[in-house]
Amino acid sequence: MKIKFYTMKKLLIPALIILVCGCGRGESDADAWGTFEADEVTISSESSGRLIFMDVSEGSLVAGGAVIAVTDTTMAVLQRAELDAVTAQAQARLAGIAAQDAVIQQQIENLNVNLERTRRMHADGAATQKQLDDLTGQMEVLRRQAGANSTQRRAVAAEMEGIKAKRAILDEQIARSTVHAPFDATIIEKYASAYEVTAAGKPLVKIADMKTMDLKVWVSGAQLANVKTGATCTVRIDDGEKGFSNFEGTITHIAEKAEFTPKIIQTKEERVNLVYAVTIAVANDGSIKAGMPGEAIFQ
Repeated sequence: MKIKFYTMKKLLIPALIILVCGCGRGESDADAWGTFEADEVTISSESSGRLIFMDVSEGSLVAGGAVIAVTDTTMAVLQRAELDAVTAQAQARLAGIAAQDAVIQQQIENLNVNLERTRRMHADGAATQKQLDDLTGQMEVLRRQAGANSTQRRAVAAEMEGIKAKRAILDEQIARSTVHAPFDATIIEKYASAYEVTAAGKPLVKIADMKTMDLKVWVSGAQLANVKTGATCTVRIDDGEKGFSNFEGTITHIAEKAEFTPKIIQTKEERVNLVYAVTIAVANDGSIKAGMPGEAIFQ
């Protein structure tokens, strides 16, 4: 038992020394501490079906507009083709109705000429009432035919409008089957793979714009005089060799209201109870990761 205790104590002492030294290094000259955050967006499927394409991996970069995933649209494409065939048939019926209308209108024009001549002849006694009645009857038949054609034309036009609306829905479904990256980003998490069946609204990937990272720190009221929106400051992270890598940061936001100090965050004055959240934008050269601790030194 003594041997085990002795061994544990020898291991703990160096660890405590390292921990104390690490904490003391940051507190000596940094003004605020916090962690880096990135604007993360969860990209979900907008259609249901089997994923026929999804060739991204966690950590990979995607350009804005690049295809992230494609859902199978075979059924939608077949339904659209069927609607196109129905549309072609409707257009053929409209063409036939238009041809009939042209014939009827020509017959009406010709009959009008005969009817006017017959009326004059009837007034002069050169044509009988029966001849006039026959022509008038023929005119009524032609006008009824023209009215029937007009009704058919409106019905077919309404049918085509319905087909057009259904096709627009299918076009939208097919378009939504392809998921694009909304901006240049890094794949943070991947929730699905090719050939899996997905559903509308199901998350596919989580992406983040890692080109600019936000360092969120907290400062006391006494420090606010040195913190101004738009001002630049020095941001640094551990370089892995007991030193720091320095970056220029720009203060983009200062909280309007104070809040109690988060337990995981340190401030320059440990006894401060109320602090203000400050967001600092930092151009990322690739070395800054989300969740990484950082320090800020205000000018």
